[in-house]
Amino acid sequence: MNEKIILSVENLDITFRTNAGLVHAIRGVDFELPAGKTLALVGESGSGKSVTMKAVAGLLDDNATVNSGKIFYNGLDLLTLSKRDLRKKINGQQIAMVFQDPMTSLDPTMTIGAQITEGMLLHQKISATDAKDKAVELLKLVGLNEPEKRVKNYPHQLSGGQRQRVVIAIALSCEPKILICDEPTTALDVTIQARILDLIQDLQKKMGLSVIYITHDLGVVAKVADFVNVMYAGKIIEAGTVDEIFYDPRHPYTWGLLLAMPDLDTTEDRLYSIPGSPPNLLHEPIGDAFAARNRFAMKIDEREQPPMFKISETHSAATWLLHPDAPKIELPRELRLRLERARKAANL
Repeated sequence: MNEKIILSVENLDITFRTNAGLVHAIRGVDFELPAGKTLALVGESGSGKSVTMKAVAGLLDDNATVNSGKIFYNGLDLLTLSKRDLRKKINGQQIAMVFQDPMTSLDPTMTIGAQITEGMLLHQKISATDAKDKAVELLKLVGLNEPEKRVKNYPHQLSGGQRQRVVIAIALSCEPKILICDEPTTALDVTIQARILDLIQDLQKKMGLSVIYITHDLGVVAKVADFVNVMYAGKIIEAGTVDEIFYDPRHPYTWGLLLAMPDLDTTEDRLYSIPGSPPNLLHEPIGDAFAARNRFAMKIDEREQPPMFKISETHSAATWLLHPDAPKIELPRELRLRLERARKAANL
C-alpha cells in the first residue's frame, strides 16, 4: 500500500483469565489501516473482532493480558502508554468507538446534551456554553431534526435510530481521527440501518475519518469497505480489498461466509450454514483451526497452522490450499453458483 498508514497492528496476542482457564482469544493478529479508508473485520461471533478493536481503543477488560504485539497509531505504540495516558491522549480524542446497542452506551439519567458535552469539557479547553453550541451542531451534523430541542431530551424519548445518531455524535465530539463501529446497525431495522451507514460514510468524507467496521454482515461490508480482514479463531485468515474478497476469495472459511449470505434467487429450502462450530480457545488448535469444518482439509491441516500466502500486493490468505504442492481445487458447481448469487446480493 502506498497510502499513509494511520493504524498498524503487529503480532497482537491476547489471553483472558477465566474460571475455566486461559482463553487464547487473539493469536498473532497483523493488519494496517490507511488514512481516510474503511476496513471491515468480518467473522462469526467469538472470532476475535471486538477484542482486537477494544485493544486498539484501550478498552480491554481487566482479565485480559496482552502477551505480545504492537499497536501503532501515527507511529506511537499505544501498548506502551499507561491507562491514564490512553484516557488523556487517545480515547475519544484520537480513536472513538460506536457500539452495537445505543441504549447500553447512553446514560438514562443524563440529557443528550450533557452526554455529548461531557467528553468535550473533560478533554478540550472549551466553555460550557461553547460545548452546548457544539453539541447542537453535532446533532445537526448527524441528521437529527430540532437539535436545540434534542439536547434537552433523555435517551428514552428518542427512537432507536435517533439514539444511534446520538451515540455517533458523542463519538465525534472530540474530533477523532479513527472511528471504530462495532456492529453499529444490528439493533436497527433495515431501513434505519441503511440510513446510519450512509450517515457514517458522509461523515467520513466531511471529516476525513478513517473507519473500522466490526461486523458479521457481508452486505454491510460490500456497501462500506475498502479493505476486508476475515477473522477466525483469533486470527486473520484472509485479507484483501473488498473486490478481492468478494470476487476472488481463497480461504474455505471466506467461501462459507459468502455462501451463507441470504439472497432471493436461491431455489433451496434452507439457508446455507458452515457445518460445525469454532474451536474452544481454552485449548489452542495444533493445526489449522478451521480444519474440522473444512471439506477440503488435508492431513497437513491437522498438524500445522498455515502461513499467510501472498496472492497479490493487497491480498493474502492462510490456507494450505495455496501451497504450490497442494492439489488444485475445482469448486463444485453448487459453490460457484452460490458465490455468484452472493456477489449479486451484495451488488458488487
